[in-house]
Amino acid sequence: MTLQINSDRLWQSLMHLAEIGATAKGGVCRLALTDLDRQGRDLFVAWCRDAGLSVRVDAIGNLFARREGTDPSRRAVAMGSHIDTQPTGGKFDGNFGVLAGLEVLRTLDDAGIRTAAPLEVAVWTNEEGSRFVPVMMGSGVFSGAFGLDDVLLQQDIDGLSVGAELARIGYAGSQVPGEVPGGMFDAYFEAHIEQGPVLEAHDLTIGVVPGALGQRWYDVVVTGMEAHAGPTPMNQRHDALLAASQLVQRINQIALEHAPHARGTVGFLQVSPNSRNTIPGTVKFSVDFRALDDEVLAAMDQALQDSCAALMASDPRLNIAVEQVVYFKPCRFDADCIGLVRNAAETLGLANMDVVSGAGHDAVYLAAVAPSAMIFVPCKDGISHNELEDAQQDHLAAGANVLLHAVLARAS
Repeated sequence: MTLQINSDRLWQSLMHLAEIGATAKGGVCRLALTDLDRQGRDLFVAWCRDAGLSVRVDAIGNLFARREGTDPSRRAVAMGSHIDTQPTGGKFDGNFGVLAGLEVLRTLDDAGIRTAAPLEVAVWTNEEGSRFVPVMMGSGVFSGAFGLDDVLLQQDIDGLSVGAELARIGYAGSQVPGEVPGGMFDAYFEAHIEQGPVLEAHDLTIGVVPGALGQRWYDVVVTGMEAHAGPTPMNQRHDALLAASQLVQRINQIALEHAPHARGTVGFLQVSPNSRNTIPGTVKFSVDFRALDDEVLAAMDQALQDSCAALMASDPRLNIAVEQVVYFKPCRFDADCIGLVRNAAETLGLANMDVVSGAGHDAVYLAAVAPSAMIFVPCKDGISHNELEDAQQDHLAAGANVLLHAVLARAS
């Protein structure tokens, strides 16, 4: 029979971890580097010790549980994700990838299987970015995208720094980020709930992830002229909100013009003076563009700039300032690792399809330093970053089984 993980043990581990920071609506609030995060880390470490794994901690607080292989010359094959959550998070975002990795190691122990390459499970610090910026902090420092010294100085809204909070909860490790015994990972696999509706809509169990969308975020300020809503004729107004609303519609259209993988979102809007009988003089809003190809992102950027220029040309009293505040390059995962995921799903008889990741994940940063791939499973109604986030036990088990066999193929 094909080797299978213990579905009940994986589920029970997820439910046990979800008790730490449990919310009244059935979700989890376990922000990075809080006392609850420490409790979650302590539980993971205890499970790893019980499984006979060695555990190390690096200077940004990333955890690595290691199971040695039989060939000292082989570099480790890694799995992982994160256990910090959003303020209104769920039980599975990040947590599934960590505990699926641990379940793979437990299953191999049960079966008496020793891989040639060492195996590791990583818990990355502050993936969510809810308490500290930047997001995907631990994997970003590990991969060299961020400098350790700068990140340790980052503060939350209460003025508490990353470095001080790591020390306070006892997870300021001595390991240099990016250093792995025997050399950088041979490969990295991350299992995750999809956080979107595609798999559920197609009634499929496994998403094979070819890559993750690149992102460009902007802050836009539209400046017009405040005026009385009554005496000012319509043809003599310089309405900042009217111009902003035209841009909001244009941003949506720009994404539609680059279907199927482009995204365009305005999620924040602030109107000033925000008075019922005053024509708005200033509007500030955010833009979130995402696409799978950098050329498409650049084209979307140009379309936004052109739209702003056209609006200003139509009204000389109108000014639109656009500032790019975030840029993540699109990520294409490793073809061989993707192939191992696809082969594992098909060997297990699991229906699958390619699903591009619209969200950022630690695997995006790991892909810069090691061949990487992701495995998606459905979540109910595509809901995530929400206390109502949910997933079926059999889907989670299926994803963990694909992880098991992809890792076995790479590490053997």
